[in-house]
Formats: sequence, C-alpha cells, structure tokens
Amino acid sequence: MPQVRTEFPYPVKVVENIFVPLADGTRLAAKLWLPEGAGKVPAILEYLPYRKRDGTRYRDQGMHKYLAGHGYACIRLDIRGTGDSDGLIDDEYTVQEQLDGCEAIAWLAAQDWCDGQVSMIGISWGGFNGLQIAARQPEALKTVITVGSTDDRYATDIHWLGGCLSKDNFDWSSTMFAHNDLPPDPAIVGARWREMWRARMEHQRPWILNWLRHQRRDEFWKQGSVCEDFPAIKIPVYAVSGWADNYSETVPRLLAGLSGPRLGLVGPWAHSYPYDVAVAPAIGWLQEVLRWCDHWMKGVETGIMEEPMYRVWMQDSVPPSTCYTERRGRWVAEDSWPSPNITPQKLPLNAGMRLGGAVQAGDAAICSPLWVGLNAGEVGRYGEDADWPGDQREDDGGSLVFLSEPLTEPLEILGAPLVHLHFSSDKPQALVAARLNDVMPDGRSTRVGVGVLNLTHRDSHEPGKTYGAVVEMDDIAHHFPKGHRLAVALSTAYYPLVWPSPELATLTVKCGDSWLELPVRQPRETDKNLRAFESPEEAQDTPTIAHPTPEAPRRRITRDLLSGHITVDYPRWNAATEMPDIEQTHVSSGICRHEITDGDPLSALTFTESRVEIRRTDSTIEHHSIGTLTCDAKDFIVRMQLRISENGTEIFARDWDERIPRDMV
Repeated sequence: MPQVRTEFPYPVKVVENIFVPLADGTRLAAKLWLPEGAGKVPAILEYLPYRKRDGTRYRDQGMHKYLAGHGYACIRLDIRGTGDSDGLIDDEYTVQEQLDGCEAIAWLAAQDWCDGQVSMIGISWGGFNGLQIAARQPEALKTVITVGSTDDRYATDIHWLGGCLSKDNFDWSSTMFAHNDLPPDPAIVGARWREMWRARMEHQRPWILNWLRHQRRDEFWKQGSVCEDFPAIKIPVYAVSGWADNYSETVPRLLAGLSGPRLGLVGPWAHSYPYDVAVAPAIGWLQEVLRWCDHWMKGVETGIMEEPMYRVWMQDSVPPSTCYTERRGRWVAEDSWPSPNITPQKLPLNAGMRLGGAVQAGDAAICSPLWVGLNAGEVGRYGEDADWPGDQREDDGGSLVFLSEPLTEPLEILGAPLVHLHFSSDKPQALVAARLNDVMPDGRSTRVGVGVLNLTHRDSHEPGKTYGAVVEMDDIAHHFPKGHRLAVALSTAYYPLVWPSPELATLTVKCGDSWLELPVRQPRETDKNLRAFESPEEAQDTPTIAHPTPEAPRRRITRDLLSGHITVDYPRWNAATEMPDIEQTHVSSGICRHEITDGDPLSALTFTESRVEIRRTDSTIEHHSIGTLTCDAKDFIVRMQLRISENGTEIFARDWDERIPRDMV
C-alpha cells in the first residue's frame, strides 16, 4: 500500500460538484480539487464514465488531492450520459465523447483558477480518450499521461484478439450494461434525477450488438484508434502499463509511432496505477507525474526528459502460479524504440518437435481438444487470485510443443516474440494459439507470452494448400536462466480466451519452414545507473466502509469427464461499500461463466449475471441483468434480460433476442 501523505505545499479545497456547460446545452458533472493560494495553475483532467460521485469516489482523492496539493487544479469529469452528467451514452469512445472532451478542456482553460493549460491523465478508458482527444488537437491540451490503454481498438482491446472473438467482448458489454442505466444523484442534479434515470433506462441497449456487427477491422474500430494517424498527436505523451495488463504492447507501439516528445514505462503490474498495485514492486508514480507535468506545464527542469525513452521491468524467471503478488526482476532501459540493442534471433520449429538448431523439414499435425486454454488465466485484469496462467503442461497435452535444448547461457528478451508459420488446414476456418513457455529443469512450465490469430483467408482455405501467417505475442521483458528450455506450443483452440472456430480443424505445420523470432536484448552496464524511483505515496482516500457480502463465486474450472462438458467461472465485482460522507451504500455482485463440450465447438456459451444496488437514506435502486451468448454454424445469438426495481418494486423490464451472422469467425 502507498504511504498516505497529509502535508502538501498547498492546502486543497475540494468542490464536490461543478457543471461544465457544452454548446448544445448539455452539462457535464465534475469534481474539483483546487490548491488554495496558488493563483492560476495548470489543470489535470480525468474523464471517465464510472460515476465520480459514487463509482470511483473511493480512489479519486488519493491521486487528485495529491496532485492538487502540489499546485495543480484537478478535475474528475463524468462522460455524457453517465454519473451526474446530462445526456445519454451510446457506446465507448464515440466521436461525441471526444468532441465533448475538447469543449470541456476549452472551458476549464478559461476558468479564473486555470492558467490556460490542461493535461489529461487516465487509466483504461481515461487512457484511451486522452490519446483520442489529443489527436483532435484542442488548443489548451498540452500533454497526455495514458495508462493501461491502447492505440488500436481492434487489434489490442477486449473485443477481438488476432481477429478472434475475445472472451471479454460479451463480458465487458454486460459490465457496462449493469452501469449505463444507473440514476444520477438527486443531491447533485435535483428533482430532474428521475426524468434523467427514466431516459437512461429507455435508452439502454447491449453494446455487444454493435460490437458483433463489426467482426473485421472496419471504420467502426478505426475511429478512435490513434495508430491510424500517429502524426495527429503532436503534444508530449507519457505512456505507462504493466506486463500483467492487457495493454502492455501499446507502450512500445506509441514510442515507435509518435514523433513528438514521449516516454514509456512498463512495470510488472496488472491493470492499475503504478503507485497502488496488486503486483509489487510499486513505485512513487505520482512523483513521476509531477516531474512530467512540472516539466511540460510549468517549465521546471525536473530531468525527466534527460532519462531513457523506454524503461521496463526485466522479469526474472518464476515457477508457474495462478497468483503472484510480486515479480522479481530489475529495471532496464532503452534510449530509443525500436532499439538497436534488440537483435532478432531465429529458432526453427523443427521436425521431431525440436526448437532451434539446424533446420529439419517435416510435417506436424494438430487438432486440439477444446479444453486447451483452461490454464490461460484472465486477460490482463487486476492481478487478483487465480488471474494468472498456471502450469502450462496440461494445455501442452493438447498442443504441438517444440522444445529447445537447455540454455548454455542466460537469455533475455524485450519486445514481441513472433511465430512465423507455414501451414495447411483441412477446414475453411481455423485459428491458432501460440505460446512461449519458460520450462524449468524439473519440467514445470511458465507461460511467458501468448498470441492468437484467426487464420481464415477471406476466400476460404483450400485443403492441402500451404499458407503463411505470423502470430504476434504480447510484448514482454523476460530473463531465461541458464539450464532452462524454451518451448513454443501451438494449438487450434484456446478456450475460453477466444471463441472456437465453427468446426474442429486440423492444422499441419511445415517444420523447418516455420520458426520463432525472439527479440533478444543484451544486458547493459548503464542499467545499473538508472535513477531509483521514490517510494509510493498518495493523499488520504475518501473514507469507505467495506461490509461483509455472501461468499462470492471463485474462479473455478469444472470438467465432467463422462460428458466432456466444461464450465469456467469468473467472479465479477462482488462488494458492499458504504460511503458515509454521502450516506450511500453500493452493493454489487456478478459472474461470467463460459461453457463448452469437448468435441463440439458450437456448444460454446457465455453467461453473465449482474446485480447493482444503490442504497440511499430514502430509497434502494436495483439493476439486475442476465445475458447469454451462444452460436450455431452461421450466427451468434445474443439474449439479454433487464429488470430495474425501486424499493423492491419492478419499474422497468426489457428483453433482447438477436442473431448476428458470423463473418469468418
């Protein structure tokens, strides 16, 4: 836990709510932290849909009061249609959201407490829209700090992975579905709160219906993907992520694609700000934010731009585990990215299931059982219990595994491992999952990297014809010790991480013509001289009381060995949190369940259930929704049920049952 700091250069005034007016008459609700006695100061904006009044209340003050105490005006702004803001929300990262953000920045810059400069900071959604708004070049926006975000909404978000349907696509839609119809707070918006709430209920729609209608990289996904036009971002960018996060590869891509001032930082962390982490070591990251903002918004020479462009945590080898609270390693850095210090190393996938050495031609075929992937863990969430991939030997049992000889010297990589495949398929649609594993001398196998790819050619495969493909894994920094082996595992299924192809396919890999490409990094003496990070600090968070809840579902895998039926449970958002300063208690519970029967890819099913209660002194409001995603050979089938109650009485209900054609997925 970060150390709580109570003394700051400036006392901080907290304004519970202000409204930011937009040209169309909409008002966006914001919370404001002002440094008293500092005069006109730069502003730091965080822009989210997660309800600043009661959704992120517990964590906002730790960061924003800390930064405000050092001479910045900090603003936590609710997106249109969320929290206490007017209007309705239609989807994530819309053009309207970006334009509203530009208007809000201009308004903030014109306030009498602001010196005309604004920075954006944010993790996940707030990291996304910071980059998207920067690409629109609002005049007052001077820099962006983006954490746990992506530059590419199709390739590396939670919707599609290598052209395959991600398990998180329906899951995340259900999560937002459980929040988009929650009411504003009467204490903030007054008597119109019920009218606003009713409009949200009637406007509510499962976003998965949009997302499944765009199964290819089309204009829907290009909108908001800043990689489509990197030169549009001209202001300085500080990009941050963690190796256990879903978005780590964004940092090196931004460093390589942007041309303006930029820095990249990747630690061992999951999806969190680096000062408050589930995976140690944490760092004094708010101090780094101040160094960055002081340099770019106050003209203070903090030395931050004299440091290497790209700083990462080189992770030591560890035995496989489904939970890590710490990753051993060391900080290393590169002065530029791509770096001349990274050398590609080619290791052939040889006949005899050997990795590396002299080329040996041959064929190796695989048709994986649908239980391959049960040891995949989560997709870059929060580093919680059972989030991590376990010992890979079970998944290896249904995969082609190419194994190297024991290393005679340590090996370190930094970057994205690539698997270059030449293959044929017996079915017109197929996918491949490629894993890079660190195999210990006793056989235990830890997953280092993974990539999946929809191998389908849009004109369909011709049986027996050889095709080429490159499977890109997530970027990683990893140290392989002497005596360990490297393994490449290939499978035609990786459930539930990705939805299976309509038919079981057999891939025949052309050994000798296929290979692993490793981004090998040589250790540098300069790494020993890197400036040490300070200890993590924050301001005192807003007080909350955690109440007991019924035992939540655990991450659990159940297999019926007679029927072949498999169930994978993921718990979601189980908590009861009282906020005494606003006299509210929020209770949430949920589950995401994936089911499949081995041998039958059309049996795949995702089930979600979400409950959210808002308990105020005079009322209790409850959202309850249930959803399923199933399929046949031609269609995806989405069913959703929505029930909303007030004080135990149902006041709104709606059901959806829609089919969406599969498009080579």
